[in-house]
Amino acid sequence: VRTKTAKNLSAEVTKIMQSLGMSQGVFKIAIEFDENMSASTHGLDRIAFLVSANPGQAPRPLERVASGGELSRISLAIQVVAAASTHVPTLVFDEVDAGIGGGVAEIVGRLLRRLGEERQALCVTHLPQVAAQAQQHLLVSKSVSKGQTRTNISPLAETDRVQELARMLGGVELTEQTRAHASEMLKRANG
Repeated sequence: VRTKTAKNLSAEVTKIMQSLGMSQGVFKIAIEFDENMSASTHGLDRIAFLVSANPGQAPRPLERVASGGELSRISLAIQVVAAASTHVPTLVFDEVDAGIGGGVAEIVGRLLRRLGEERQALCVTHLPQVAAQAQQHLLVSKSVSKGQTRTNISPLAETDRVQELARMLGGVELTEQTRAHASEMLKRANG
């Protein structure tokens, strides 16, 4: 059962990895029986997550070969596959998009949005491509008063979302072009 599940999980994670900008990526769960191990709830197997991000490379241990961005995408792929077979009502992703950007970030946002259609998905992100895909956008900010740091969370209305996405896109000085781009991102996400 463990071997069959590992094969299916490997194939499903590989498929999602490939949709996240790792078009030739392969994820493999290696199971090695070890008769010298003491029997436990984990069985008598050694299990390793192996990955190959590029064609022509054999899968190697995940912790040795994956970059930060690759780890983020592989982690998201594993969580998406696992979520499909569980009934967890809320998923929390803390900067699962670290180390990525551009088109891959938009794909990550779409994937998170799809997860949010079936259950509550909360995601901390600094990427406008991901934030634009959200069904609701909360702004988290910090303030210091009398030596105490406070965290503030505010839901954003549509116009405020455009402003915040423009800030995420353009930095300190916001232009009409930046706002237009932010507005376009929201329209495409809600299209």
